[in-house]
Amino acid sequence: MADEPNKESEVDVLIIGAGPAGLMAALCMARCGIKARVVDKRDAGVRAGQADGLQCRTLEILESFGIVDRIWKESCHMPENPDGDGLIHRSSRIPNTIKGLSRFPCGVLLAQHRIEAILIEEINQYPTVHIHHNVEPVSIDIDSSNVRDHSSHAIKIKLRQVERGHLDHLTNGVKSSPAQKLEHPCQGDQETVHARYVIGCDGAHSWTRAQLGFCMEGEQTEYLWGVLDIIPLTDFPDIRSRCAIHSAESGTIMVIPREDGLVRIYCQLSTVAPGDDGRFDRSRITPESILEAAQRIIKPYKLDYKHRDWWTVYQIGQRVGNHFSAQERIFLAGDAIHTHSPKAGQGMNVSFQDTYNLGWKIAMAVKGIARPSILKTYETERRGVAQELIAFDQEYSRVWSSRPKKEITDQDGISIADFERAFLQQQLFSSGFGVHYGPGLLTAHDSSNGRIAKCPAAEGTTATGEGKDVASSHQPLATRTVLGERFPSFRVINHCDARSWHLGERIKSDRLFHIVLFAGDVSQPNQMDRVRRFASEMTTKAATIPLHRGRVLFESRYNPSSQDRGGVARLLTVHSAPRRCVEIHEFPPLLLPYDEELGYDYNCIFVDEESYYQGHGHAYDGYGVDPTRGCVVVMRPDQHVAWIGELEDVSGLEAYFSRFLVQPSDQLCG
Repeated sequence: MADEPNKESEVDVLIIGAGPAGLMAALCMARCGIKARVVDKRDAGVRAGQADGLQCRTLEILESFGIVDRIWKESCHMPENPDGDGLIHRSSRIPNTIKGLSRFPCGVLLAQHRIEAILIEEINQYPTVHIHHNVEPVSIDIDSSNVRDHSSHAIKIKLRQVERGHLDHLTNGVKSSPAQKLEHPCQGDQETVHARYVIGCDGAHSWTRAQLGFCMEGEQTEYLWGVLDIIPLTDFPDIRSRCAIHSAESGTIMVIPREDGLVRIYCQLSTVAPGDDGRFDRSRITPESILEAAQRIIKPYKLDYKHRDWWTVYQIGQRVGNHFSAQERIFLAGDAIHTHSPKAGQGMNVSFQDTYNLGWKIAMAVKGIARPSILKTYETERRGVAQELIAFDQEYSRVWSSRPKKEITDQDGISIADFERAFLQQQLFSSGFGVHYGPGLLTAHDSSNGRIAKCPAAEGTTATGEGKDVASSHQPLATRTVLGERFPSFRVINHCDARSWHLGERIKSDRLFHIVLFAGDVSQPNQMDRVRRFASEMTTKAATIPLHRGRVLFESRYNPSSQDRGGVARLLTVHSAPRRCVEIHEFPPLLLPYDEELGYDYNCIFVDEESYYQGHGHAYDGYGVDPTRGCVVVMRPDQHVAWIGELEDVSGLEAYFSRFLVQPSDQLCG
């Protein structure tokens, strides 16, 4: 109570906000065994509306946590995009995702509260992470005397319990002004939390960002859109396909099919004008006025509803925060650091990827495995993504909000061909696969051109202020496995039992790097000798490149320490020799781990060969690797390609890891 002494506690990571970014951060902490808490001033979970689209890359990430199956089964799938113009004739049908880009053939749609519920259910199975709703932060302070000692709990946050239900400001679909305050906040239980790190995932009107004095930079557009989540009563034939309808006079609508018969309709409100300050009076907009605008656009087809799940109205704003972190102790993620229109389906996806990028870095710093300098890479990597997102959204919003051309000489309108071209050009980014992290502390550069790269100044500065050299790598050894991009996935078969897998299915999110040994044609004695020499030299580097020897078992969630048997990397082997020509025990022991209790781990060696029932994955061709000589590829814990080298270049591999891993001589300090 208010008259009782404040309770105090310690936590490794405090996460403010239990939306997509916050829950992804919490899931990362849970899988890594990090002591964390999540607080959110809202009641548990939104019940309607908000984000609902999951792109292919996000589905891959959720699969790495073992939770994608329920989402895939419950969701509405988006395999196709029919486009219509102002005359309501279908101009084309195009795939929603580039064919062959992912093992997930298309994006899906599912209500945010269902996605959050699945994440929360998974997080709750781990003992180290706890989620608290109806709790808000009151103040936050950094102890400047200890901020460089990353083992210290240098951040003090005061929390307060708030009354259940009184913060629901979406009951009529119109969001409150960010300046609006509660007149009589509930003065409930209070607590002071001492944390090593804080992640602010508290939305576009972020309390965390405001306390740090950071701001958002960008602009507000003159485009106003209304949103309806309804079960439509209509004779429009493409109502169950994601599609666009452009009207020459009345604006544009986007149709997004949802689960359980719902359809989300984004409707341009072209007849509503902004005031002198550039803002719209949202209080004058109702669900009925949004429906009327949609009915004008969709004519001659009919559109009505009797069931409405949610509605809102928004003015498109495109902004990026001026800082992503405060002294690498307090971080911002998701809408707290970038805002944009929702039509491209990027909000929840980019938010997930923000904290998926950050989570494993914090976990390695907390465990003392990596130097705290690893945390500087969050801003250098994710700022570029946020800026690309805004550029993408500006073009996407312009195309969506422009009226169609009335004739070929019309300079102000946009043609259907231009609209389709813009959609196709942006498919790679919108599906989540356009993310590229440039050379830096965690991503080696291609040295085949003879150049030496430097870390970005924010990542790897020395005492003299000069950037450290980036680790060297050899891109030509894996021409289609691009440094800095997501590691692609192709079908391979298990050497022992012949089961066909996408290699990406074997990559789990648990803060471990993955070293993929493309062993080449090991049926040739000289190539098997190269593999044995690689294994022998890796064994001698156990102190600097410690390999994880534990099994990948989701059952260990109940006791995370049973899975965390040390090490920083898991070693997987993919060879190209015929299975019948090589026996499993011909491989060196390092490639086939043995446990006194669990026996051999038979899920470490795979072969690029045709399966009995699912065809040939042609993995070596897909990765661009020579099937005779092979190579070595390092994958970061967020599945981005970090380093590529020859089997003989174990010293280069060691040099890559030594740049950020804590060595015996290191002290845990900033």
